[in-house]
Amino acid sequence: MAVRAIIIDDDLNTVTTLNDLLEIIGLDVVGRGFDGNESAELYKSLKPDVVFTDIMMPIADGFVGIEKINAFDPNAKIIVLTADLTQETSDRLETLNVSATIYKPFNINEIKEALMEKCKIQL
Repeated sequence: MAVRAIIIDDDLNTVTTLNDLLEIIGLDVVGRGFDGNESAELYKSLKPDVVFTDIMMPIADGFVGIEKINAFDPNAKIIVLTADLTQETSDRLETLNVSATIYKPFNINEIKEALMEKCKIQL
C-alpha cells in the first residue's frame, strides 16, 4: 500500500511541484491545503502517513498546523519545507519535534532522504 501524504503550502506552484515529485517517488498525495488550520483538519480527516508543510503562510502559519497536529497525534511524521532560514524558526521547529526540515528550493533526493532516514518510511 502506498504511503499517504498531505501537502500544505500557500503557493499553488509549490503544491503542484511537490505533488508531482511525491508521486514520482511513489507516495499517494491524498490532500492539499493552503494554511496551518487546513493542515490540522486534513490530518484529522485523512490520517496520512506523512505531512509536508510550509511555515510562512497567511491566515494560519505552519507552526499553528504543526501544534494542532501534534496535539492530535504526538507521533505524526511532519516534514517542513521552508525558505525561512532564521535561527528563531529553526529553534522553534526543534521544540515542536518535527521529523525533518528541508530548505527551499528542495529536490527529490532531499525528500527521499527525509522520508527514509528521518521518518523511517520505506519507499
